[in-house]
Amino acid sequence: GVLHQGMGVHTFLTDSSQSVVLVSTTICYCLYDVMSSCVLVQWDLVCGDYWKVPLQHICFMAGWIFGYVLLGTLCDWVGRRRGFLISVSLSSVLGVALCIANNPVVFLLLRLAQGAMLAGVLLASYISRLEVCDPPNRLMVTMIGGFFGVGAELLLPVLVVLCRDWKILQAVATLPLILLLSYWWSALSMFPESPRWLLSTSQLLQAKRSLRMFSSGNALCLRDENQPGERLLAGKHPHAHTSLTIVLSCFSSFIGTGIQYCFKRNLPSFTTNFYFTYFLRVLTRALSCLFLCFTVNRFGRRSILLLSAIITGLSSLLLLALTLYLHDGLLMVLSVLGLLSSQALAMLSLLFASEVMPTVIRGGCLGLVFAAGCVGIAASSLMELQNNAGYFLHHVIFASFAVLSVLCIMLLPESRRKPLPDSLDDGESWRRPPLFLLRGERDSLLLLLPTNPPYPFMAIYDFIECLSHATSCVPWDFLSRAI
Repeated sequence: GVLHQGMGVHTFLTDSSQSVVLVSTTICYCLYDVMSSCVLVQWDLVCGDYWKVPLQHICFMAGWIFGYVLLGTLCDWVGRRRGFLISVSLSSVLGVALCIANNPVVFLLLRLAQGAMLAGVLLASYISRLEVCDPPNRLMVTMIGGFFGVGAELLLPVLVVLCRDWKILQAVATLPLILLLSYWWSALSMFPESPRWLLSTSQLLQAKRSLRMFSSGNALCLRDENQPGERLLAGKHPHAHTSLTIVLSCFSSFIGTGIQYCFKRNLPSFTTNFYFTYFLRVLTRALSCLFLCFTVNRFGRRSILLLSAIITGLSSLLLLALTLYLHDGLLMVLSVLGLLSSQALAMLSLLFASEVMPTVIRGGCLGLVFAAGCVGIAASSLMELQNNAGYFLHHVIFASFAVLSVLCIMLLPESRRKPLPDSLDDGESWRRPPLFLLRGERDSLLLLLPTNPPYPFMAIYDFIECLSHATSCVPWDFLSRAI
């Protein structure tokens, strides 16, 4: 994870599963006693000018959205390593410029640009570590990144107390980015290029060199074989199956991040202590990571996505309908439960999208899913900009979307225990398994039916499907491919 500080006490935190978490602006008043200088006081952003604070949040989120979309595509063009180093270099320069900004407008523009570059840092590192993992370890590596994000959130209040000035705090947050610039001159073993991306772009010599480096590090012997890489570039645009998966992943990520504001808004009503609500949010994030660690590999990505969406939707509907009638303790339980499940939904949506997208377009497609999550966060800042006017409508819309996401998730394939798809053809071959009749490690149902299939073939598909449910000895995969 990358910890960065822009407006001093108006804090944003990034982690590996949810990209950006907006901390409530009430921290401005809670940390006023421990900070000798903050942007709120320096530029008099109070009373009539207070609207500039949530506006800065929205602009910052806009930077992340554009960064995910543009730099994700850049990672597919120039590689994961180059995309990471370009993003780190530019974000370091912008971080230093923020330390000497003396105008709110300049500060806002710099924040927008830095948000875009930090999005590239997070996205490139997320994809790189995923593409070098074997299927059993992908979840654990992703969750370790999530725990680093939790650690960054726990470290932030300590840095605020130690620095006591927003410019010093910004400089301290920029220092790790400056240290990452050493990757430009370090050996490739420090941050190697993804062998999958090299193979998918037909750079066979570089891919072989990278694989030899990995094999020597693992004390393995790599056979000298020529693997055809040209076939991976077949097709230029994702087809129906891949496009549907992208849309559904973006939708679940948008719901997972956007609906969190509805649960967070109920937490300050139980106590005026900001630190209690802040650390409670961090605790729920850590618990959601633990929940995914112990359940996803056992029950599958799609099942836990469906469970998280159901719990999120039910919690939101109960809070929407019964807030005035439930006991405060029960409201607290529903808010925490909804917050935990929505965070799990957002994190697992990112992991699932990264596993089902083909290597040749993984950067751009995963960037869209990350960007959808940032749109959900920006919706929360938009509510603060309007002084929570229209909050009830906001809650109704996201609660309805959470219920709708339950139906959408059932259309997704399962990615557990499967290798990452490399070509567009590999991505199109993924199938939707039965929800409760999953046999072994294979899927049974096509994600979408073929376009205009002849009627006799439809009958054969139905016959084989029924027969495959009746007995586990029928070679469904072989027969369906033969047809």
